[in-house]
Amino acid sequence: MTENAALEATMRRALELAANGPATGPNPRVGCVLLDESGQVLAEGWHRGAGTPHAEVDALARLTAGAARGATAVVTLEPCNHTGRTGPCSLALIEAGVTRVVYAVADPGIDSSGGADRLRRAGIDVAGGVLAGAGEAFLADWLVAARLGRPFVTLKWASSLDGRAAADDGTSRWITGPEARQDVHRRRAAAGAIIVGTGTVLADDPALTARDAAGKLLPTQPVPVVIGTRGVPADAALRSHPHPPLFFATDDLLAVLHDLHRRGIRHAFIEGGPTLASAFVAAGLVDEYLVYLAPTLLGGGRLALGDIGVAGISDQRRLAIDHYDRLGDDLLVVARPR
Repeated sequence: MTENAALEATMRRALELAANGPATGPNPRVGCVLLDESGQVLAEGWHRGAGTPHAEVDALARLTAGAARGATAVVTLEPCNHTGRTGPCSLALIEAGVTRVVYAVADPGIDSSGGADRLRRAGIDVAGGVLAGAGEAFLADWLVAARLGRPFVTLKWASSLDGRAAADDGTSRWITGPEARQDVHRRRAAAGAIIVGTGTVLADDPALTARDAAGKLLPTQPVPVVIGTRGVPADAALRSHPHPPLFFATDDLLAVLHDLHRRGIRHAFIEGGPTLASAFVAAGLVDEYLVYLAPTLLGGGRLALGDIGVAGISDQRRLAIDHYDRLGDDLLVVARPR
């Protein structure tokens, strides 16, 4: 195996380790593998959430003093240069005597970036961009949040093949089958917030929780967020959510997203309805589309999206298909703006 192939294999392992970390919260999921001079694994680590040791420090902590001297650190994200509740990882690697650092993705954070430069000034060999595509895909939500100062926004809807989100009388339970609905709940649990409009709250009275197939609450729950000026009843189901709901009586969607970012939310999941969904699309604030298509026809005027600012074909909003999955009888299409 060539050295590049070996490093890529180690980076894949680091990404596997990173996936052990919590999907929600303000911090990125990061994995680290420490190699000795012959390329053998010395230690592995990953970040377990805000306030806990970062991946590099977690890996170093598994070694005795001096055991990392001369080692190579393979890490999914550029080591940070920031002192918060924990110290900078770049300094920890320098003090441990690591002589080489390889990472997948550069840290775009205003406060946390600069670790690679600090390592180089200390005489450490640094190389970035190893499996950068895989790293970018894995960290997509956190990277958008770090670069734009707002959460990564996923817009989800379920519809018939003719694009209807409900029957003509407004009923929509259930267009898709159980496999698709369970996939939605899994994705809800991986988001920091779930956003709906007051129209959806008043029409459907959703609980906005993430549940398993038996209806039991999953261990992690998104914060319920309601946007709109209409009042929400005191006995609305979402008021019994494990997290206190947030209410925003505004049409300034970017201001809402900035507020959520300040609260540590890095991924927001929009569940509707069509008016709110269309507003986010028109504002250019959607980073990912999840479209669950059921093999049925409903007709009528209950469209999944309304006006998104497309007056003519030249205004169309082209998307790139990321991937698609078969879920029971339904099809999930995952797309992103070009």
